[in-house]
Amino acid sequence: MLDFEPSEEQQLIVETVRQFATNEIRPKARECEETAKIAPELLAGAHELGFTANALPEELGGGGARSAVSSALIAEELAWGDLGLALAIQSPTLVALPVADFGSVEQKQALLPQFVTQSFVPGSLALVEPSFRNDPFKPATTARREGGEYVLDGQKCFVPWQDGGETVLVTATEGSRAQVFLLPRAAKGMTATREQNMGVRALPTVELTLAGVRVPASAKLGGEAGCDVRAIVNRGRVGLAAMAVGVARAAFEVSRDYAKQRQTFGAPIATRQAIAFMLANMAIEIDGLRLLVWEAAWKLDQGQDATREAALARHQAQRVALEAADGAVQVFGGYGYIRDYLPELHLRNARGFALFEALTLV
Repeated sequence: MLDFEPSEEQQLIVETVRQFATNEIRPKARECEETAKIAPELLAGAHELGFTANALPEELGGGGARSAVSSALIAEELAWGDLGLALAIQSPTLVALPVADFGSVEQKQALLPQFVTQSFVPGSLALVEPSFRNDPFKPATTARREGGEYVLDGQKCFVPWQDGGETVLVTATEGSRAQVFLLPRAAKGMTATREQNMGVRALPTVELTLAGVRVPASAKLGGEAGCDVRAIVNRGRVGLAAMAVGVARAAFEVSRDYAKQRQTFGAPIATRQAIAFMLANMAIEIDGLRLLVWEAAWKLDQGQDATREAALARHQAQRVALEAADGAVQVFGGYGYIRDYLPELHLRNARGFALFEALTLV
């Protein structure tokens, strides 16, 4: 028998994160969006909840409670609060989880302890490239071996770049295979240029230019054996799809509530067939996307290949989030275009799902 009901522990996690999103994220979201800055106390408060630390191995100070399904539930609730802030809060996963999964003993000991301390430490993963041929499994960025070093050349974009981070993971092609390399943010030959994006403005992102960046051979994630980039991308796609559910749900809820209150010709607009059908379709699509996310996350937890499910979830996420956000703007009418209301923010944020790759991991 199939059971789609979260466990009692997962329900408690969802309720805790929802309260945080309601009380801490929502009230600060617009200010963070307008100023393109995140209040440090917001990140500190989120860090205290242990989203990343609980998923890390116990022997390195973590909670040892890794679950892609639980992480997807958390991602949805955070993004319901605000997508930009959710991505910022979850950025430590971009370094911590790949290192936990594939890092050598030395890499784990060097990098993971910082994520279980009392301070919030952001992470960066450089995966997307500024090209219409962008393929996360075949990056144009190259890494060639020269003696005891690797030399990296290429460009990346949409790279999270919050203050306080010291390490960025960069995907590059070594020979014919994609690999990941651990680079210090201050690496010689690497230039970071701040991007001005349409949405998720609270999350600082940069375009990275790598021109002959040299790192020791020990900087290759997983050592000589390397790592499975596909597995990292799959976890990123599931995480982003979960956040798309959160954005779509937020857009649906605010438009549903507005439609119940706004009256024309003596009746709420929610009673008008066009509006009612639009809201119903939004609810159906959101529930369908959530089930795709849960299926992909469940397969990850079972140690199965979730490439197909992750790709389907990502594809649906692009469409469902954008259609729900656009539907909310339509329900609000002229008000939906005004910055004083949430729909315009949801629409700008939702548009990014067609471009993003692995801005968070589960």
